[in-house]
Amino acid sequence: MKTWTVAAALLFVGTVGFAQTDQTAAPTARKSCDDLKAEISKKLDAKGVVGYTLDAVDKGKEGDAKVIGSCDGATKSITYSRGAASDTKQADAKKPQ
Repeated sequence: MKTWTVAAALLFVGTVGFAQTDQTAAPTARKSCDDLKAEISKKLDAKGVVGYTLDAVDKGKEGDAKVIGSCDGATKSITYSRGAASDTKQADAKKPQ
């Protein structure tokens, strides 16, 4: 009788552990870079941040930019640079033709 009780207890504990790992695996699922960039951009815009660029680059090729996230199963990094996009456009507009 004790053997059956121990076996049932182990089966129950194993089943509960397996069920919990399935539910917690969803948040760590592979996220596309475009989706992550859109989420980050939305948060930055809500805070009133202007004049920034977000780029998805391969891991290890971030350069001087600040890494603020990873995407595509941690194979790429999302980098943040201030002033790069809008400053370049304004400088090009002011150049004499």
